[in-house]
Amino acid sequence: MNSKVQIKAQEVMTEGFVMLDGMKTVRDALTAMKEQNTSVVIVEKRNEHDAYGIVLLADIAKHVLAKDRSLDRVNIYEIMSKPVVSVPPQMDVRYCARLFEKFGLSCAPVIDSEEILGLVGYKELLLNAFEHDQFE
Repeated sequence: MNSKVQIKAQEVMTEGFVMLDGMKTVRDALTAMKEQNTSVVIVEKRNEHDAYGIVLLADIAKHVLAKDRSLDRVNIYEIMSKPVVSVPPQMDVRYCARLFEKFGLSCAPVIDSEEILGLVGYKELLLNAFEHDQFE
């Protein structure tokens, strides 16, 4: 039996996300996502007492494409999930995976002191766990 190395969220996170104002349209979001080669938009806080939001490609497919809505007439605040469920940078990736399963998430921002450092998703969790032989 091998000893498991603790892998932290900040060690596996990616910086592949876009941050936009909630008033931007879905077309704006898709354009930015395509330019940055990402599938996630973090919606900015409106003020210091607000919370971050998140929009995934799946949200756009479910709430815009499937409902035959216009990309130019839907603002991202209308389809975002808010408040976003986040993880601290020091969280063990095994707990990230458990959090994702419990709340039906596919990714979460890594936030430290109200600043988004990056994103962690199943891809990052699994590839790094595999690389470090974390499976029994």
